[in-house]
Amino acid sequence: MKEAKNEQILETDYLIIGAGAVGMAFADIILSETNANIIMVDKHHKPGGHWNLAYPFVRLHQPSKYYGVSSTELGDNGKDEVGFNKGLRHLASGSAINAYYDDIMNYEFLPSGRVQFFPMCEYKGDGKFTSLLTDEVHQVKVNKKIVDATYMKTKVPASHQPNYTRDAEVHFIPINGLTNLSKAPSEFVIIGGGKTGIDACLWLLENGVDPDKIIWVVSRDAWLIDRKNLQPSEEYLKDYLNYQALQFEALEKADSISELFDKLEKSGVLIRIDQNVKPKMFRGATISKLELEQLRRIKNVVRKGRVKHVGKDNISFVEGSIPVKEGFVCVDCSANALSHAKSKPVFSEDTITLQIIRGAQIVFSAAMIAHLEISYKDEDQKNELCKVIELPSKDTDWLRMLLGTLTNEQLWNQDKELKKWLHDNRLDGFSDLVANISEDNEELQPILKRIKNSIKPAIEKLQHFEAELS
Repeated sequence: MKEAKNEQILETDYLIIGAGAVGMAFADIILSETNANIIMVDKHHKPGGHWNLAYPFVRLHQPSKYYGVSSTELGDNGKDEVGFNKGLRHLASGSAINAYYDDIMNYEFLPSGRVQFFPMCEYKGDGKFTSLLTDEVHQVKVNKKIVDATYMKTKVPASHQPNYTRDAEVHFIPINGLTNLSKAPSEFVIIGGGKTGIDACLWLLENGVDPDKIIWVVSRDAWLIDRKNLQPSEEYLKDYLNYQALQFEALEKADSISELFDKLEKSGVLIRIDQNVKPKMFRGATISKLELEQLRRIKNVVRKGRVKHVGKDNISFVEGSIPVKEGFVCVDCSANALSHAKSKPVFSEDTITLQIIRGAQIVFSAAMIAHLEISYKDEDQKNELCKVIELPSKDTDWLRMLLGTLTNEQLWNQDKELKKWLHDNRLDGFSDLVANISEDNEELQPILKRIKNSIKPAIEKLQHFEAELS
């Protein structure tokens, strides 16, 4: 019989389950704004969550300027001088992000004397966790809150099990395996039309693969955002403000959801890879114009619904099949990055469940929730200030995401303290830049006036369209 391990008793103010990007962003605010103690528990051997398993060439899709923890910059906020993101703000690499979180933990969190970190441990519930290495059991007395930073658990290609079957002879790899190929395949079959599939295609093209040797399997095309419009710097502030004005004006003028998307595309708010295919998906991914040009070089894009089976000489779909050459490699990029678990209240008695409260800004949301936890006592008031925004998937989720974001931001801006916190917090990205536009700025003030004039009718139209969708 296996010998039972002694149970170790610990005590803390906050027990944070998960030391990934979300858990780290929450912990950083608690450390910066209170004297509370924290215990962090994670299955991985170091902080960073899914970044520990990410593919070697992964990069952020958003500028490093507003990613990470609030107290510490990620990278130097310079511009990329080479590559498909040239001219825009740095997109940190996976290895840089891993090193960043390791440094935050070892040089900031742990030296504070107020954080204990338990890697390689699994949380069992009710304040109890066990070591995956020793079976040692820890019971934690939590004085304030248990914080679930795993509810939106990120799925990574390395551990994803695809929903389709395949022949044993098929050379099948997750995207992580691309950098380990020992000989050139006859062709590359990329399965997945989301961010991971885009990354795989761009990496192959960047490394000189003939676009005619790429078969890109896309079950749903996606609406994308031009990354130029989300650059947190004075140089691109006009682009950001114009992007905001144009989406509000499109909403104000559109008489139907279909017409709205036509206007959003025409104005450059949303873009698509193939002009002949209407996207049915939106997940908030960004893309540069250079990346868009490269992806359009791939002509063999297969749209036959979901993959059913990958055979040694053909691939079958819900809507037919296609032949493949002998010696091809199948690259699986079909994992959904984030879990689409049903949303729940962020604050519930002794538990905080970290979720998104501003569209597509996960780490900012975690930091904001931590600040609300500190600043307000009443649970109902805290939940009112951080209504959860469902993760987007289908095209019309763009409307729900924007409406949820605007609703929350209106409430935040009514509170002077919260408004100041937003301006001072680097993960916010834009509030401080906008607030510092001078009244005599002849270039930007007219755009601010357009936003002010159209935001109220835009919100009314969003509410109308949401009711129509419901």
